[in-house]
Amino acid sequence: MAEKVVLAYSGGLDTSVAIRWIHERYGMDVITLTADLGGDGTVDGVREKALRAGAVSAHVADVRDRFVRSYVFPALQAGALYQGVYPLATALGRPLIARLLVDTARKEGASAVAHGCTGKGNDQVRLDVSIQALAPDLKVVAPAREWEMTDRAVEIAYAKKHGIPVPVTVDRPYSVDENLWGRSVEGGVLEDSWAEPPEEVYAWTRSVKDAPGEPAYVEIAFARGVPVALDGEELDGVSLIRHVNAVAGLHGVGRIDHMEDRLVGIKSREIYEAPAATVLGQAHRALEALTLSKDQLRFKARVAQEYADLIYNGLWFTAMRQDLAAYVSSTQRYVSGTVRVRLHKGTSTVVGRQSEASLYRRDLSTYGDDDAFRHSAAEGFIHLWGLSARTQAQAQPLAQDEEL
Repeated sequence: MAEKVVLAYSGGLDTSVAIRWIHERYGMDVITLTADLGGDGTVDGVREKALRAGAVSAHVADVRDRFVRSYVFPALQAGALYQGVYPLATALGRPLIARLLVDTARKEGASAVAHGCTGKGNDQVRLDVSIQALAPDLKVVAPAREWEMTDRAVEIAYAKKHGIPVPVTVDRPYSVDENLWGRSVEGGVLEDSWAEPPEEVYAWTRSVKDAPGEPAYVEIAFARGVPVALDGEELDGVSLIRHVNAVAGLHGVGRIDHMEDRLVGIKSREIYEAPAATVLGQAHRALEALTLSKDQLRFKARVAQEYADLIYNGLWFTAMRQDLAAYVSSTQRYVSGTVRVRLHKGTSTVVGRQSEASLYRRDLSTYGDDDAFRHSAAEGFIHLWGLSARTQAQAQPLAQDEEL
């Protein structure tokens, strides 16, 4: 009896070709696993497609709610943005896919798992390291790191030769990955760092010139750092993200053109569409600015960067991630309230925020008649605050600026 391998199957070019290639090279029976993370059309007909490509069985797992609840919202609470811009949509999906691969392999009695990641990308690291952490006994097969198909045109020819249906042509050689939290596109003309991305690479966002002339407003309610309602209507996480994706995308919000530092040491030009991630992240930061102290905000910004790097680098299943998550959870105890955001011609702007746990006091900040701030206390405060600087300046006169 042939050994079994569970392949993470997207239905795209690489994994479709991999089904036939793995069987030819290793003689293994290929079982496919497709995780429905909420991307548009990701699972439509994917089971039948896998079977036509040579899989002995095909599984589809609807994990949209699990993805949002256990991966997306924790990252949102953390404020995790890789290099300050990328909301980590693809990176967040990989540990969940790794978990599903391991669970399916155990259920099916497989000795190996497989994926379609290339040797130049980040996803191979995220999947391999996650699988090693969860099931070090399982072998990992990565055809794209082994086969001699040198470019996508060769893969397309291989697919046509073997009657494997793939949604890619040489004329449109983009590699696309998408889930509920975002969409990533690379390849083709995008590999020219000077070339402006053509409109055909975008699917979720309108161009600024085609966006509505009048702005739209959304009000997002949060409870402990998690969005729970939109415009006064309570929604589950999946539905809320879909609604924000739609309205923000209509107004051209959420396009990201990023020159990114990959984990393997190369720079890569990445195009992202993340309307909901952009708006919800902005609203969450605004609410934190209202409800967290200065020191909390300062330290949490450092944690956010560490959290983002950890996710990007494939270290979700580590004690470090659990430790950071515990700190983040503590910071979100009072991050509850509502934020109003204006969407207009590719921009999202926070225009209002309120919370019962707000640290903002109008009577302290106002310059009106109801000012409750003790102005007379300022002189003593300044005297003590400047004591160190004043003492040093008296004993050690500062050099003139031009001498520095």
